[in-house]
Amino acid sequence: MTAQHPEIRPEQSIELLKQLHILTRDGKLNQDSRRKLKQVYHLYQFIEPLLSAALAERADIQLVDHGAGKSYLGFILHDLFFKQQAPAGRIHGIETRDELVMSSRRLADKLGFSAGMRFHNLTVAESITSAQLPERIDVVTALHACNTATDDAIRFALEKQARFIVLVPCCQAEVAAVLRKNKAQMLNNSLSELWRHGLHTREFGSHVTNVLRCLQLESHGYQVSVTELVGWEHSMKNELIIASHKGLARRRPSERLQEMLRTLGLEELEARFFSGEPGQRARAED
Repeated sequence: MTAQHPEIRPEQSIELLKQLHILTRDGKLNQDSRRKLKQVYHLYQFIEPLLSAALAERADIQLVDHGAGKSYLGFILHDLFFKQQAPAGRIHGIETRDELVMSSRRLADKLGFSAGMRFHNLTVAESITSAQLPERIDVVTALHACNTATDDAIRFALEKQARFIVLVPCCQAEVAAVLRKNKAQMLNNSLSELWRHGLHTREFGSHVTNVLRCLQLESHGYQVSVTELVGWEHSMKNELIIASHKGLARRRPSERLQEMLRTLGLEELEARFFSGEPGQRARAED
């Protein structure tokens, strides 16, 4: 089967690709499925080096995927990496919709992936203290986790001191809502022209949210890179944030974070975007 499709890697599960609709039911590739396969490989090329680095430290690496949905990412990572290179490792899918958790469990059983995959019906916030998850987590992912779920995933990763974090942020209306609410009192600041119009408020709020997230991660000792997921034309949200933990909290990003919140009138979101400074962390936990 794979000999007919040079785009597909020899070790991949044909049945999985059918279940994910990357292959048609009769095992063929069409134009749409080729596009999906290209997207999968493009994302995997960013995550695979992180998994290899984690695996170099210990065999039983632990990855947590927040807002897992149908766990497409988890299944692909298990098929391409964990199955062969990290059989002692485990992928944990966190999802609040019970029907998706159950369907993922059934698919894992069908494919023989159950030993390396777990699916939990939890909110991201609940997962921070849940005994269902191991204490040490190596990699945290959150792809298109809507609203504040991406920020909850960041909080989870910070609590667990995850070595790597991979985020494809989705819609987040909280910052835009605060910008909109405080617009009148910010009119004396010429910077408010950046979000004076409704459309700009939404777009600028989304951009500011991700900038604040990056500063927050840097303040907690992470090295952050931001790039674009090429080939994801179907989605307006194609920003990829990758953070690698380097150990020491940095004062400068923390200062910049607080300065941005003050400048833009977003002080009430300080608890959401708490920095690595001890005082900030204490206030966030109150």
